[in-house]
Amino acid sequence: MNYETVIGLEVHLQLSTNTKAFCACPTKFGQKPNSQTCPVCLGLPGSLPVLNEQAFLYAIKVALALHCQIQKIIKFDRKNYYYPDLPKNFQISQYDMPLSFDGFVDIPDESSSGRKRIRITRVHLEEDAGKLIHPEGEDYTLVDLNRTGMPLLEIVTEPDMNSPQEAYDYLTKLKTILEYLKVSDCDMEKGSLRCDANISIRPIGEKKLGTKVELKNMNTFKGVRQGLEYEVKRQLSAVKDNEKIVQETRLWDADKQVTISMRRKEEATDYRYFPEPDLVPFVVDPSIIDSIRNTLPELPEAKVNRYMKELGLSEYDSNVLAGRMDLADYFEACAQVYENKKTIANWVTGDILAYLNTHGIMASELGLSANGLASLLKMIDAGALSGKMAKDILTEAIETKVDPEDIVAKRGLSQISDSEKLEEIIKLVMSKNEKSVNDYKSGKKNALGFLVGQAMRETKGTANPEMVNKILKKALGE
Repeated sequence: MNYETVIGLEVHLQLSTNTKAFCACPTKFGQKPNSQTCPVCLGLPGSLPVLNEQAFLYAIKVALALHCQIQKIIKFDRKNYYYPDLPKNFQISQYDMPLSFDGFVDIPDESSSGRKRIRITRVHLEEDAGKLIHPEGEDYTLVDLNRTGMPLLEIVTEPDMNSPQEAYDYLTKLKTILEYLKVSDCDMEKGSLRCDANISIRPIGEKKLGTKVELKNMNTFKGVRQGLEYEVKRQLSAVKDNEKIVQETRLWDADKQVTISMRRKEEATDYRYFPEPDLVPFVVDPSIIDSIRNTLPELPEAKVNRYMKELGLSEYDSNVLAGRMDLADYFEACAQVYENKKTIANWVTGDILAYLNTHGIMASELGLSANGLASLLKMIDAGALSGKMAKDILTEAIETKVDPEDIVAKRGLSQISDSEKLEEIIKLVMSKNEKSVNDYKSGKKNALGFLVGQAMRETKGTANPEMVNKILKKALGE
């Protein structure tokens, strides 16, 4: 029997507010453990939560960008469970009346050249728990409550993904959208963006979902894909061996490349949800939603369409550029000062992107301004530089933060395109290499390449190679 994979994802996004979700404690990362807490986020008796307005506005912004409907009446609920890093023994979250619902994100369709729509079930606001620290080699656990009460968005999909690659594509697209909104740093290393996956298998053609397994502890998008790939194989193997798949939570061990059983999966009834008595339900003024909608930036998909339709870029180049906000910003800054958009795209998606990836930096940290790249491209257009020379200068300009024109002037690298000067150089080359000249005239056409190479050598690579070819052929009688 053939089986299909069914995957749904739950993404937790920590919002970049100055204070926590329901109190005035700061949210700065990396501070001394337990130094950013107060009676409210510690759940001490008599303390009362107050909703962070900025967190709520950010939540609406994300929901609108994901095409969600905003709930007319919004309330918060208590989700009851006990963990050592949850001092209140409950989490303020949202259950049956979340912030928003019915959104979507489109990703590439693996089975065609089109798009596949991944439905967003809900986007809701809640608070984070603390952090448990397990010192290596020790038999105790430390608790840091600085993260307790941090504002989180939970973004939940329908089980619309059918492969680990689709899950990876969805996360990549979602992260790009969130970065454009500037509501979070989306840094997985800091825990600002975390993902849990629900995965099951079922016979192809079956409508009923299989037994769901939740995967946690996947700290990179690559880790999500690897964890899901392993879990697909594990579940298929279990079915083949007539073993029962248990509904449970499993942890991904990136070192061993396996999932490990953690606990049986809780249901909603286990959390004993009930309305948060200290936060009353409320209605959002539609004018607030409209004002936030009007401040949404141009998002990646719209940017791709504009690049293709208005700038004439290929779909590939457009997707690469729009796929990173810093890269798109750099490209557009260059497009303001240099006319040929395709040429800019070639350089930005090629050599510049390769440099950024190799050095792990953003385009905003690049030691070459948009004007600097434009000056380099203009020198190529004017025949003052060859493409190869420009690539060498590009790296030097980035690393030294010196303008390309100054590097060319200082090193005397300007390309020789003066025909009279090139004719003199070619006469010299031909007189020094009479055998190659005679070989060419006797039909050995590859001798031309040798003579061109000698001309380039005489000029230390600064001769215009196209003009050298043209003048040489003329001098050889063609």
